[in-house]
Amino acid sequence: MPNPHYDFLIKLLLIGDSGVGKSCLLLRFCDDAWTPSFITTIGIDFKIRTIELDGKRVKLQIWDTAGQERFRTITTAYYRGAMGILLVYDVTDEKSFSNIRTWHSNIEQHASEGVSKILIGNKCDWEEKRAVTTEAGQALADELGIRYVETSAKANTSVEEAFFTLARDVKTRVIDAAAGAAESAPGAEQKGIQVGGANQQGSAQSGCCA
Repeated sequence: MPNPHYDFLIKLLLIGDSGVGKSCLLLRFCDDAWTPSFITTIGIDFKIRTIELDGKRVKLQIWDTAGQERFRTITTAYYRGAMGILLVYDVTDEKSFSNIRTWHSNIEQHASEGVSKILIGNKCDWEEKRAVTTEAGQALADELGIRYVETSAKANTSVEEAFFTLARDVKTRVIDAAAGAAESAPGAEQKGIQVGGANQQGSAQSGCCA
């Protein structure tokens, strides 16, 4: 039976280089807050927000991964269960943009086939420091065959749009597609619940790092 508080559970994953603002995006989306303090995420963390999508209550469990190389083996274990992945780079940091192809290849290697993806160019409010143009970001997204959104966690620009766009894509691809078959629809939902709950107790003690 579905949980009475939500109809579906969707697991999303944030990946990208350290310092691009993954944790700040998560904090803004889930708590509508922002902090200038930079605290590196250790290993993995998560937050939860329930949203309304097409008349359904959808619980999003969003996992925030560490960008540093030494945590890479920890975070790759979370790719497989992700239903949607946000690839994040910093528009003021060209190296973080160049590394998106490496992150995308990690998805191809470790994530489930056909997982929903979106490319995020963060810190778009910092125009005077911009190193990656909007056109370059869109061109890379087109090359990878995924959607592209520029965001600012600080200015709260398009953060909701980014998460809602990916969540709606997951819902359409995984949940709506399964709804036509009575046998597969409960299975699709249950898969999401199992994925989301796998490591919840171990991570619940740590708040969102900024």
